[in-house]
Amino acid sequence: MNRLLKPLKKLPHLIKEFRNSLDKNKYDCINIYFQDESRFGLMTKQKRVLVSKGIKPIGKYQHSYKWLWLWGCFSPVTGDAFYWETSHVGNDIFEGFLNDFSRTNPRELKLLIIDNAGFHACQNITIPENIKLIRIPAYAPELKPAEKVWQWMKGKVAMKFFKSTKSLQNKITEMVDQLKPDLVKSITGYELYTKTFYEQISS
Repeated sequence: MNRLLKPLKKLPHLIKEFRNSLDKNKYDCINIYFQDESRFGLMTKQKRVLVSKGIKPIGKYQHSYKWLWLWGCFSPVTGDAFYWETSHVGNDIFEGFLNDFSRTNPRELKLLIIDNAGFHACQNITIPENIKLIRIPAYAPELKPAEKVWQWMKGKVAMKFFKSTKSLQNKITEMVDQLKPDLVKSITGYELYTKTFYEQISS
């Protein structure tokens, strides 16, 4: 863990730097978000279940290669969340997602913590002015609380049988509606980030 935390030692400085340079003519506040995307499909997700001793668990299973991608940003500070649904991932999709996210509360400066997925490359895309990207180390999902949101959602679709992508979309919409601010904060509120954020904002 210490090895993974080294690249985040600059986080307090970055937050303080962004706060001190905040243009009050453009922004009213500053917030921190975790961004990630995850694939949901019609292939039945299996998990362990409890049954009586000697009873073989039986569940419906569907083998299908129909998928959709859910993109999300989650704030451990306010519990705000933003979602996008796409049929695939790519650099152009990432750019469109950022542009749409930037238009949500445009007077908020958004510090967006992302991973190093290939389609997060930013050399050929334009980053909105009110979004600042902060990267975590590669292969460090434990530093990305957004993973816990997907874990929560996939736990609710595990062992379920969806006949169409439309029925899966309806279930995803239902789960998104359940992710109220307090629940988002309880899932993503890693002290590593929230304590650092509050210390630098209040100092």
